[in-house]
Amino acid sequence: MTIIAGIKIPDSAMAREATELIRDTESELLFHHSTRVFLFGALTGERKQLKYDPELLYIGAMFHDIGLTAQFRTSQNRFEVDSANAARRFLHNHRVPEDKIDLVWDAIALHTTPGIPQFKKPVVQLVTAGVETDVLGFAYDEFTEEQRLLVVNAHPRGEDFKEQLIDAFNEGMKHRPDSTFGTVNDDVLALKDPSFRRMNFCSIILGNAWNDSHYACICQDPTHQHV
Repeated sequence: MTIIAGIKIPDSAMAREATELIRDTESELLFHHSTRVFLFGALTGERKQLKYDPELLYIGAMFHDIGLTAQFRTSQNRFEVDSANAARRFLHNHRVPEDKIDLVWDAIALHTTPGIPQFKKPVVQLVTAGVETDVLGFAYDEFTEEQRLLVVNAHPRGEDFKEQLIDAFNEGMKHRPDSTFGTVNDDVLALKDPSFRRMNFCSIILGNAWNDSHYACICQDPTHQHV
């Protein structure tokens, strides 16, 4: 049994298999990051006195970035969707009930979508909370220095973690730039690729195929026959 900062790392057969799969698939950077996401998420759950399934939180945290890895270099999905789908397949293979699979899928798919996860069920909330703490430093002061040290000693960040993580994001998304539209992920490509051009939501609205004047005239013409 492994306990870090008072949090027990799930050690069921399924959790051990997930750990091994992620360790074999992801870089050390992403593996340690994913484990810290679980730990900070679980600590947040304890602090907020939320009831959640630690094993589902663990699977959500461990799989949340697998879509950035080499096996998805030809995908045009959002990397979060590839990650969520990978978790779904894994959980299906372990005969996990569909409602629990959907919970993990949502937790992973929504972890880069600000403003929504905190209104969802605890597992969804806590995957995002763990990501936001480890990546963005949100709620940093809500953890004690001892908790932060215990987590980082067990799963190191490294001096260049911030820059290396942005590089990992870029590697996982630069082949599918359109998938970043409307998400925080386009900030990564904008930083790393000077030629990247963001799509503009308002420009898409204003430039789309609908000719509203045409339809307004038709609708206002009493002689027009509707079919």
